[in-house]
Parts: sequence; C-alpha cells; structure tokens
Amino acid sequence: MKPNYRRCISCRKVASKEFFWRIVRVYPSRKVQLDQGMGRSAYLCPQETCLRAAQQKKRLSRSLRTTVPDEVYQQLWLRLRAIENNPDN
Repeated sequence: MKPNYRRCISCRKVASKEFFWRIVRVYPSRKVQLDQGMGRSAYLCPQETCLRAAQQKKRLSRSLRTTVPDEVYQQLWLRLRAIENNPDN
C-alpha cells in the first residue's frame, strides 16, 4: 500500500504523515484540537523551529482558516519538551 505523504506548513518538508503532528479544525464545531477528528487538517514537524515559525507567523491559523487558541500551542510546546527530554520515543 502506498504511504500517505503530507507537508509541514512551516518548513514545507514532505514526509509520511506519521512523522508529523496533526492539528484539526473539527467540522462543524470549528474547534481546534490535536491528532483526531474530521475536518480541515494541518501538519507540523515536531521541531522547535517549525513550531516557533508557525506560532509567530500565524501559519496554523491561516492554514486552518480559523483562530488557533493559545492552549493548542501550549500543548504542542509540552509535546516538544517531552520529546526533547525522552529522545527514545
């Protein structure tokens, strides 16, 4: 079966979708959440440079066509710190 490729909204890197974090604007509630749900999706590399650029330049908001709450960014920063503290995963 052919792998599903996605592109990071920040650095434009193309890779298998399992490599990225998925941020979803759920339909029809327009709520923004991580990893699950049906609706408009954006993909982001699990790297500090990509997350910082996405937050500062509002790339997630533009891609999802809605305002992304600060709580979503906080969850992503916590995930990034967890990856840095535990490089085995």
